Order: sequence, then C-alpha cells, then structure tokens
Amino acid sequence: MTEMLLEDLPGVGPATAEKLREAGFNSIEAVAVASPAELGATAEIGEATAAKIINAARQAADIGGFETGDMVFERRQHIGKIKTGCIEFNEMMGGGIESQSITEIYGEFGSGKTQVAHQLAVNVQLSAEQGGLDGSVIIIDTENTFRPDRIQQMVEGKANELGIELDYEEFLKNIHVARAFNSNHQILLVDSAMDLANELKDSDKPVRLLIVDSLTAHFRAEYIGRGTLADRQQKLNKHLHGLQRFANLNNAAVLVTNQVMSKPDAFFGDPTKPIGGHILGHTATFRLYIRKSKGDKRIVKLVDSPNLPEGEAVLSVTRDGIVDA
Repeated sequence: MTEMLLEDLPGVGPATAEKLREAGFNSIEAVAVASPAELGATAEIGEATAAKIINAARQAADIGGFETGDMVFERRQHIGKIKTGCIEFNEMMGGGIESQSITEIYGEFGSGKTQVAHQLAVNVQLSAEQGGLDGSVIIIDTENTFRPDRIQQMVEGKANELGIELDYEEFLKNIHVARAFNSNHQILLVDSAMDLANELKDSDKPVRLLIVDSLTAHFRAEYIGRGTLADRQQKLNKHLHGLQRFANLNNAAVLVTNQVMSKPDAFFGDPTKPIGGHILGHTATFRLYIRKSKGDKRIVKLVDSPNLPEGEAVLSVTRDGIVDA
C-alpha cells in the first residue's frame, strides 16, 4: 500500500497542503491527531472544513476509533524501554523509561535531573540488547546545561561496563541540541523537533528520545505573579500536548526535567513541590522525584504512574554516569 499524501485528503489542495507542511503537519497521522481549531488557524480554513479533513485523516490512518483491549495490548508490545543504568531504577519503572510517554523528573538543584537526562541520551543510542532503542536524541536545552564532555565520560563508562569499544564522537553526532531562549521559542522547537524526526525516520538512527531540560524554567521566569498564572498554564498545556503528540507519532520517549518550589507552610512531610501545577501533574505519564542522599547517592521516587505502584530506588551519580548504588 502506497503512503497517502496530504493532497489525497478531501478538501486539501496543493496550497493548503503546503501551509500544513510549513506548520509541521507532515503526515496523515499528524493531521489526524490535530484539533479543528488548530488546523483551521494553520491552514486558514473554517473549523467545519478542518473537522472534515481531520475525520478523513483519522479514517485513512486508522486511528481515533474504538478498539478492543486485546488490540491495545498488541499495540503496546511495540513500546520500547530505555534502561537507566541502575537495575533498581529500571525495575521500579517496569523495565526502563517508556516510549510514547512523558516522564517528568523533578527535584531541587544539584539533585541529578540533568545527569539522568545525559545518561538516557547515551543509553538510547545502544542496541535493544544493551538496554537502548538504537535511536538518536533531541535535546531542548533551556538552562544551558548540556555538556558534551559529560557525554564522553558516560560513553567511556558504558564501554567499560559492557566490555566493548564505543566511540563517543559517534554518540555526540546522534545528539541534536537546540538552546531555547524563551517559552515561545521552546514551544516552536517542538515543531522543529518533529521536522527533524521526520527527516531521520528512515535512517539507521531514528529519533527515539526527546529531552526538555528544564521544562518550566522560562515559564517560571516570564510569568510572574498570580495574574499571569492562567496564561502560563494554558501555554504550558499546549506545550505538553505538543510533546505528547511527538512521543506518539515517533514512538519516542519524552523526558522533561522540572524545578521545584518550597512550601514553608508545610509542617509535615517534604516541603518541596514541583512547578507546573495540576496541568503538568495530569499530563505527565510518569512522575519521578529525585533527591540527594549521602555522598554520590540519590533517591528516586515514583510518585505517579498509570500502571506501576509507588516505589523508591537508590542510585549513584559517578564519573561513569548513573550506576547501581
């Protein structure tokens, strides 16, 4: 069966197809999961026409209808898991960081969020037998925290662990980094990531991981005071849905790091709370809380998951990367 083009959809002419492609709707699947308002604004057509185009795309892509539980189970067999480097952490996550999902990791500064992100950027490039997905990585860096020399150390550590030779320069070539300078730029970079993923889709290293480090830094700096909270949350919601769409369309894992705030009025329990409120809490598939322990040890807690029980894992952050404590 030949792959359908956007022009094959009823109501989509060459001009409309060009506008859709410019906005990042490069495939029938991307159109199928869009909203009529979003598609209408992009292609400069009415919402009723956009709804007809979306329905046609859903039928063509065979998504959006009801399916039985065994069909869902069958589809979920294609989900990949990226090993973290720590056996206890992997077991808590049901085998590793899952594709087609958003995994959020939050904690205070220096707790190891960026270290976990760097480690996954290395591990995802390994073969499935070695704990990876044989794919490349896109990193949206909002706080200038990406360090190529750290990748080199982790690749060398992984080579020693596996007893094989690994070229860190090859690993760096498969990491695509973009620096986001504000929240608008950060949201637009997800569209650019979609374009890059489409380019690499048929290569030997398709994009299997998208990292946003950190998700909330720009939103926190730009939207100050309670009066701007509704606007911030609305924008954050749009951003998260863009990330979820990226995960679904590319069978990729999405890892977002998140900052915390302190609740001085909390008399019991841990006073640190993640930024982003309920919108982030509901949209993230897995929520992880990482905190410092003695020396190089870190404790990661699985706070929320649709299918896994709450749990804790202890790991160590060493020169070689994330390892068993």
